[in-house]
Amino acid sequence: MKKALILLAVTCLMTSCKPAPTSFLKTDGRHIIDGNGEYVLLRGIGLGGWMLQEPYMLKLSGVAPAQYDIRKKIAALTGEERCEEFYAAWLANMVTRRDIDSLKAWGFNSVRLPMHYNLFTPPVEAEPVAGEFTWIEKGFEMTDSLLAWCAANEIFLILDLHAAPGGQGNDIPIADVDTTKPKLWDNEVNRWKTITLWHKLAERYRDEPWIGGYDLINETNYPLEGNVALRQLLTEITAAIRLVDNNHIIFIEGNHFATDFEGLTPAWDNNMVYSFHKYWSPTTVETIQKFLDIRDAHNVPLWMGESGENNNEWYRSAVQLFEADSIGWAWWTIKKLGSESGVMNVEIPEGYQQIIDYWKGAGPAPSPDEAHRVLMQLTENIRIENCSINYGVIEALFGR
Repeated sequence: MKKALILLAVTCLMTSCKPAPTSFLKTDGRHIIDGNGEYVLLRGIGLGGWMLQEPYMLKLSGVAPAQYDIRKKIAALTGEERCEEFYAAWLANMVTRRDIDSLKAWGFNSVRLPMHYNLFTPPVEAEPVAGEFTWIEKGFEMTDSLLAWCAANEIFLILDLHAAPGGQGNDIPIADVDTTKPKLWDNEVNRWKTITLWHKLAERYRDEPWIGGYDLINETNYPLEGNVALRQLLTEITAAIRLVDNNHIIFIEGNHFATDFEGLTPAWDNNMVYSFHKYWSPTTVETIQKFLDIRDAHNVPLWMGESGENNNEWYRSAVQLFEADSIGWAWWTIKKLGSESGVMNVEIPEGYQQIIDYWKGAGPAPSPDEAHRVLMQLTENIRIENCSINYGVIEALFGR
């Protein structure tokens, strides 16, 4: 996409590319409404760990800094071909139609999809022609399938760019940041790839009413004075989306893990929601007052796009806090290895600790065959039918 295309789009941010079907979610003052004008309170779950593995979810904190290194370690242990087999099975098994059917039965009406850009487009340094962008069908096909499962269950799917090209911050695990390569904020080509990816996604999903919206960049955590550079990139992404899609909500997260909205108000689009995240702080109005002030001052909705990693008592209290102010939420996360803080607990396969010990330098290497067996067992354990359901988490979230 050329810069001229974006500049053209900026002039028509507030205009319609095409009439929007009445079934799409949209904003109405401080609320999100459906096609019938009824208020919608999003009660959702994040599909963390599927398209993007964070080391802590796999008991690998302190072992691997990010997914790129997990992959290198697996390839070194089992061989590249078996590493590819592991990741193909991981992507096929972690989220299936049965997962989405279950989320619907438990009461969720939305899911947030944390996307890794590298399932949709290669890194800039791997492009065949420098400065040109190519596409990978895998990510789009996975999203298509997920959308079909969501639509069948009347669940809204919110697309979240969790790992942007180059990585959007200094927190390495959450965006799979390779520190040897230019970050998003230090490289113009990475920023243009981010803009172009969102244009491509919007072009593909513009007519899909069960797409609830676009969460443009997850948890920027980078020193950007006054958030000027963040605002510029977000407005350019919005412009690129609005060239082809005037139907869907734009969700905007602040800097410092979606808590700092300096320079990001007022809203630059008439169908925009501010999304904040909340972890580990007290569940009192005072802790979210600065976000309520943004909503009230600018007459725009709020969405609590990510929270969790705590106990059920905290969960229950946090949801009550959000819903008392008509704020929808998306919890983190659907599945984790050996943990009861998510909705589902994945059993740790026998032999997995030996792999961890080897990577830590605290034990002998398993044979390639044994390591492959253990890792493929992990891809079976992540199937919902092999997980244990943490019903206490679900009951806490829904006040049951």
